[in-house]
Amino acid sequence: MIPEFIVQIQVWGIGDISWKVSEHTKDVLKQYSDYFDTKTIKMYLVGNRQQRQWVIEACKELKLMPTTEGGLDFKLNMTQLIDGYPGHEHSLPIYPIYEDVVKTIAESKMAVTPTLLVSYGGPWAENYYYSRENVWGDEKLQHFTPYKELASKSRRRPGWFMDEEHIFKKHAEFMTSLVEAGGLAGIGSHGQLQGLGFHWELWSVASGGMKPMDALKVATIIGAEAIGLDGDPGSLESGKLADIVILDKNPLEDLRNTNTVSHVIKNGKVYEAGTLDVVWPKEIKAEPFEWNNKGPVNVPGIDE
Repeated sequence: MIPEFIVQIQVWGIGDISWKVSEHTKDVLKQYSDYFDTKTIKMYLVGNRQQRQWVIEACKELKLMPTTEGGLDFKLNMTQLIDGYPGHEHSLPIYPIYEDVVKTIAESKMAVTPTLLVSYGGPWAENYYYSRENVWGDEKLQHFTPYKELASKSRRRPGWFMDEEHIFKKHAEFMTSLVEAGGLAGIGSHGQLQGLGFHWELWSVASGGMKPMDALKVATIIGAEAIGLDGDPGSLESGKLADIVILDKNPLEDLRNTNTVSHVIKNGKVYEAGTLDVVWPKEIKAEPFEWNNKGPVNVPGIDE
């Protein structure tokens, strides 16, 4: 609604247009800050630069944290950075990224979430993993995912590409430089494949030479800082939320070991990762899924 409304009243030529439109922008965003009580919002390619500035000004007043859409437009990305937007979604659409851009983004503290599973400029990284991993045969995915959804995504794919055709490692080089320069970054799997998608995205972000420890920080504390929640999740510290993922193997030795989750601790309960059965403080079997009677409908201890 924002862009269409703004374009209309600009054509009308009302004298006090800027005030009226900025107030309208604020009214629209109040629906999210007041009614939905959200703290973050995505500014998705709103109008022209002045109109995007109205959005960020309104967000500042309403205490909303706006992120952006990359939109395959490097100039757009840089103007959003200069105007103070604290987040950027998707990869920058050019390669290579030189030191001036790395330094500017790092010092501005604009958090970059590159979503390499849907990479710009080449085949999506998800196709790399679908063609090289046994996704259909993953027992945990089969347990937690309806047959129709998993089969439609993993049994047939629209394309297969040689390693040199994929470009996500080039985008990942920028992510390495950004983190090493003290910048903010996040892991976002774009909702492509629940369960494995986050691991794939993490591995992709680290594929440009990032150290495993830095990659794990991007997936935890840096990502939490990027959205202003590092006071609660993101690291194991006294006073923070005590939700923990337990791995069977060390991801510092091989980052792919992030996909060896054996247990999850949430709200003081310990869950077996493969079934979501509660194993402590008392044993509770998870109820079966409605679609196949093999997995949980309600997670015990959370939905009770």
